[in-house]
Amino acid sequence: MGGPVGFRTISVFLLLVLFSFMTAANFIPKEDRVASNFWPDEGLRLGLDLRGGIHWVVGVELEEAVTQELEFVRQSVEERLERDQVTLAGASVEEGKLTLQLRSEADRAAVIEAVDDTGVARRAGGSGLELAYSLTDSWVTEVRERTMLQVLEVLRRRIDDPKRGIPDSVVTRQGDDRVLVQIPGEQIDRDRARNLLKSTGFLEFKIVEDSDVSEEALRRRYPDGIGEDRVILVEKDRQADTVVAAYLLPKVAAITGAYLEDARLEFDQTQAPIVGFRFNAAGGEIFGRLTESNIGKPLAVVLDDQVYSAPSIRGRITMQGQITGNYTSDEAADLAVILRAGSLSVPTTIEEERTVGPGLGQDSIESGARASIIGLVLVLLFAAGYYRLSGGYAAIALMANLVMLIGLMSFFEATLTLPGIAGLVLTVGMAVDANVIIFERIREELRGKKSVRAAIATGFQKATGAVLDANITTLITAIILYQYGTGPIKGFAVTLSVGIVTSVFTALVVTRLLFQLYPGERNVESLSI
Repeated sequence: MGGPVGFRTISVFLLLVLFSFMTAANFIPKEDRVASNFWPDEGLRLGLDLRGGIHWVVGVELEEAVTQELEFVRQSVEERLERDQVTLAGASVEEGKLTLQLRSEADRAAVIEAVDDTGVARRAGGSGLELAYSLTDSWVTEVRERTMLQVLEVLRRRIDDPKRGIPDSVVTRQGDDRVLVQIPGEQIDRDRARNLLKSTGFLEFKIVEDSDVSEEALRRRYPDGIGEDRVILVEKDRQADTVVAAYLLPKVAAITGAYLEDARLEFDQTQAPIVGFRFNAAGGEIFGRLTESNIGKPLAVVLDDQVYSAPSIRGRITMQGQITGNYTSDEAADLAVILRAGSLSVPTTIEEERTVGPGLGQDSIESGARASIIGLVLVLLFAAGYYRLSGGYAAIALMANLVMLIGLMSFFEATLTLPGIAGLVLTVGMAVDANVIIFERIREELRGKKSVRAAIATGFQKATGAVLDANITTLITAIILYQYGTGPIKGFAVTLSVGIVTSVFTALVVTRLLFQLYPGERNVESLSI
């Protein structure tokens, strides 16, 4: 056996030792792994169906999205009519309808044309000087679909946020107006996870026009009303849940969180938790103009119609700023996650909450392990009984395949689900296929009166293309399942993909090395195959 063979053998042996180490670590309790300097802290993660956790169904208020779209149509029509020097007597959006009040019959044609030019509204009644419109059916479908995709993406970013999110979670669509959220683990801060789901996360910055200790006290200053273009919002002590101040603010924000580029937990000079944020270039320019022209005035930081803080502007601020308040570290970190992930365009409600106990997961693990072991034993018996010594090589390669598969998934801290166990069982069944192709090729060469060494070399050479072709086709299918599948389907696709890679490697490399060990360079007359 020459030098290159020896080097390859040692390399593969060390690789298998490494993966065996990663695989064995999964059978050590996590607290022992963390306490030890020898074992890795993390390993193969278990999904909700294997270790228990929380199952939520989140409802999305899509009718609110339709209302918002009608408000956008109203603003567009009013801007168009303003350019045409036409003034409406009134405009309102209620119960899925946009109602426009004309000042005179002479304005009717201009108003109808302005609405028709939006391309998304149709007449829905109205008499006299009143015109009623609703969105077209096709546009309602478009708005609802667009909103669902946006909500789904924001919730995914919040739950899966690498800096503060909840690992191993599943966030996927369920039906037309619901989102399924599954968070595995026995020790879960339910209130924190629920806040990540329900908070709209709409951030606004507004200059404070007036303030007082309560909303009632502030309203008494304006007996004639505050006007339609202003609102009163309150700031609460988050620990005592009491109002500490009320602020009179413009209804329309000077700048919103849409310009945010990043937000993160920070600490001020007294080590109190705060949220540091950074705008993009366009937002920095707007924020700079806003703060420069209002130095000395309080700036209210508003999240979901509640004032979080209202510090005075001491100078021009452009790209970076801070949100201060009576936060705990967890509250500030979660607020940063919500801001970083973006705001929800519509409210969400938790319609169903279910706890999955770890006992069910243990049953699934035991059943899956039992199925895997039975499948493995049957395959090993078939290989050894049908192909004899060569079948024994296939059995060794199959064991190496399982060790590499679990070791790789542990190394990348992949999540194993019940469908993932199904992928593991399928991998056991498929792993021997490559060896069967190789062995049958070798048999053909032996029947052609070639020597054992030549038959093995030619068999591997001719079988390589067929093995790669069959497995690459399956790998492409697994990748498509992962790309377009959700939840359990992704778990199955991950296990199957890794299993395909390890199966090809062990069949073409490990089995070949075993043949090089015996018969190797020996001039044997027959091969046990």
